[in-house]
Amino acid sequence: MSLNRRDFVTRSAATAAGAALVGGLSAAAATPAAAADHDRDESHGREPVPFKGAFTVMGTTDLHGHVLNWEYFTDSEYDDAAHNDVGLAKVSTLVEQVRKEKGRGRTLLIDAGDTIQGTQLSYYYARIEPITGKRPPRHPMAAAMNAMGYDAAALGNHEFNYGIPLLRAYQRQLDFPLLGANAVNVKDEKPAFPPYVIRELHLGHGRPVRVGILGLTNPGIAIWDKANVQGQLAFPGIPEIAAKWVPKVRAAGADVVVITAHTGVDGSSSWGDQLPYAENAGAEIAATVPGVDAILVGHAHKEVPQRIVVNTATGKNVVLSEPALWGERLTCFDFEVEYARGRWTVTGVSARLLNSNTVAEDPKIVKLVKDQHRKVVAYVNQVIGTCKETLSIAESRFRDTPIIDLIGRVQADAVRGALAGGPYAALPVLAQAAPFNRTAVIPAGQVKLRDAAGLYIYENTLEARVLTGAQLKDYLEYSAKYYAQVAPGAPIDRDALTNAGNTPDYNYDSIYGLSYDIDIAQPVGSRITGLSHQGAPVDPAAEFVLAVNNYRASGGGNFPHVAAARQVWANSDEIRNTMIAWVQAEGVIDPADFSGDADGTWRLVRAGVPVF
Repeated sequence: MSLNRRDFVTRSAATAAGAALVGGLSAAAATPAAAADHDRDESHGREPVPFKGAFTVMGTTDLHGHVLNWEYFTDSEYDDAAHNDVGLAKVSTLVEQVRKEKGRGRTLLIDAGDTIQGTQLSYYYARIEPITGKRPPRHPMAAAMNAMGYDAAALGNHEFNYGIPLLRAYQRQLDFPLLGANAVNVKDEKPAFPPYVIRELHLGHGRPVRVGILGLTNPGIAIWDKANVQGQLAFPGIPEIAAKWVPKVRAAGADVVVITAHTGVDGSSSWGDQLPYAENAGAEIAATVPGVDAILVGHAHKEVPQRIVVNTATGKNVVLSEPALWGERLTCFDFEVEYARGRWTVTGVSARLLNSNTVAEDPKIVKLVKDQHRKVVAYVNQVIGTCKETLSIAESRFRDTPIIDLIGRVQADAVRGALAGGPYAALPVLAQAAPFNRTAVIPAGQVKLRDAAGLYIYENTLEARVLTGAQLKDYLEYSAKYYAQVAPGAPIDRDALTNAGNTPDYNYDSIYGLSYDIDIAQPVGSRITGLSHQGAPVDPAAEFVLAVNNYRASGGGNFPHVAAARQVWANSDEIRNTMIAWVQAEGVIDPADFSGDADGTWRLVRAGVPVF
């Protein structure tokens, strides 16, 4: 049953909103400092026999707006090649199973961020019927997580996608704290969100065990959502801030410290040298910050059942776990503790994952969001136009395809129209695009809103930047690192050919309006040949306007030149909406109108010979 806010405040014992809170939230504050020491042996000072107890901390991450096991882009039950299931309704069933097994009072439930962006359900209540209105609806993620009894959640970077006012509205709807020790106010460098909370668990002996939960978010927010946070919030490094706050959590009375952090276990940072902080720093926290028992990580969208890192200062094991994404898995940190001489001590921690596809959806969560779900299904099934032929993204990683050209054409048209009559109207307009969603299809015949939304799955907005021909070549060379190097005559494995160096699909850009070859026989940095615009070689000194999404323009993916390039226009509406409006205005999508040589084409070659 969901707690109301008064119940929540009573249970948490100490609250403070936003930046005013520096010391965290402590349930221990409402409890006498010293409970009866039931472990004390009354028979003449003999050594007490430690009481052994156990509890479980459950965790989710990167839920991205998934409440139900539903795919709004296809308007059907979610399924993938591995037959994973998704959504909080599935997770809720797993949570209740663990609570029944362990005892409800011996469990906690936390999240590692990225909750309110990612599905048309969450988009609808951010943009179409926003929770910032005069009579705001309950956000479906808030409703579900409250009903499930979450104890705390960390901020993810995608929490900031819709701006700080909507994030604050979401925060107010939660019956649990939204934690972010390293989301600080620019003016005073104090936390703008609660840094931590302490929860108490009664294990049947001695005083309650006090579990401190410290929340950390990703420094990349300063780049990815610069327009929303610049001048207001800063995001220092994750291990650096953990080192500052873990001792404070211990000093506040925590017997156990669990970190929930929107950061991966390890790996390179997508921003290169733009920030002096690590993007994926879970293992670094574990190795360098004393006093941490377990870390729930996220952000990387990986399945990590258990990773053990030895802390270099204490020699103790720290257990990390990441439960994939979208509610596909549930992490369980199983703690073993001992109580003696008035103190609880952790004697063992292990982690495991539970799979959502092994259970049915919790009917109470399904019922809770039923009306909102139906409203969004009706919204995404609006007909916005027609298409002359089926357009599929299936080959877009390997060849120029009309469906990606459509994204480029829409963006180029929007920028060209915005610049008309101005000082940059004479410059050629190009556009970047990436294959975001490997299953996207625009069907022949009727085109629905969900078809366009499924092609452009992110809430990016559009900008226009001026780059030279030489800078565009550098941009394409950097993008081409997506491909593995393959010698002439060697066999080609399509799956091994792409995503080289762990480059995700969303960081592989083609440029609409330019023609070029990518020679995969050559090393990274020397692959782009035959670069031309409308049949003429590109002059390195010539200037072009590049229509580019705000993620890329702000430095996302660390592409060269674009973040420092001159901005000549920007739009606050999502590219997805620009696409929907374009289709509605055109009425008919005809790939012959935007997918010919005059619009630029690219191809993969090997020593000059086409690969496919």
